[in-house]
Order: sequence, then structure tokens, then C-alpha cells
Amino acid sequence: MTTMIKPAPVRKSVTVEVPLDKAFDVFTTGFGRWWPASHSIGKSALTTAVIEPKAGGRWYEIGEDGSQCDWGEVLAWDPPSRLTLAWRIGAGWRYDPALLTEVEIRFVALGENATRVELEHRLLENMGETAEAMREAFESEGGWSGLLERYAAEAKRHAA
Repeated sequence: MTTMIKPAPVRKSVTVEVPLDKAFDVFTTGFGRWWPASHSIGKSALTTAVIEPKAGGRWYEIGEDGSQCDWGEVLAWDPPSRLTLAWRIGAGWRYDPALLTEVEIRFVALGENATRVELEHRLLENMGETAEAMREAFESEGGWSGLLERYAAEAKRHAA
């Protein structure tokens, strides 16, 4: 009998010096401004990335040639406090409609002009044998930590 250990979710947070609604807006509407072009799975170089502002909306990238490449969909859209995305990108960095992991982002007001942004990437066990390696990638500097730093820098540009 083989027992698979369920990988822990990846949890990261960052505090931005902007009001709650602005923090949510920069993360979602401004997603394409802070998501790095290096983090692309499309056949064409990434021009922008999009989160459609509704439950059931798409989460995808647009390439230089105009092509679109899905990453998943919006599972929950609760502005300005919560967003949950289906991450359907497997270990080969390819879209897999049969795969479901979730990225939940919570926005917590710390005052009028400060917001803590909490990210949890969970259900990594759904990645099977590659779950632990993918968890390490998400935990790395090129993963959610570095991405949240880029987001925080974008939020800072919108402060005031």
C-alpha cells in the first residue's frame, strides 16, 4: 500500500500601502501590468495577461501574435475582499483543463491606506507525482514570492 503525503498549500502575503479597493483593482484589472512576460505558457511571447472580472470569467494570456492561451478561470469574484482562480497549468507548464488547483487571494484592510494581500495556492495534490516539485517552484523566488513583490511595486506606483 502506497501512501501519498498531501503537499501543504503555498501561502504568501504582502502588505501594500493602498486602500482595500485599490489593492484589489491593481491585482485584478492591473494584472497585465505586473505579471512578468517571462511567466508565459503560450506559443507566442506574452503581451499581457487578463483576469476577467466575474465568476466564471477566463484567466489567460495574450501573445504578441494575438493568440490566447488559457490558464484557468475565475471561481470566485468578491471585490474588494476575495478572488479565487482555478490554476490549470501542469508540471510541463501547459494548460490542462482536467487539472484543478486553486489560487485564493484575500485582501484585508489594515487601515485607510494599507492592505494585506494573502495568497494561498492549494489542492497541489491534484498534480499527482509532480505535486512536490511544483510546490517547490511555487515557493521559489520565481514563484509567488517574486510575483507578489512585482504586484506590490505596481501597487506602490498607484499609491496616493
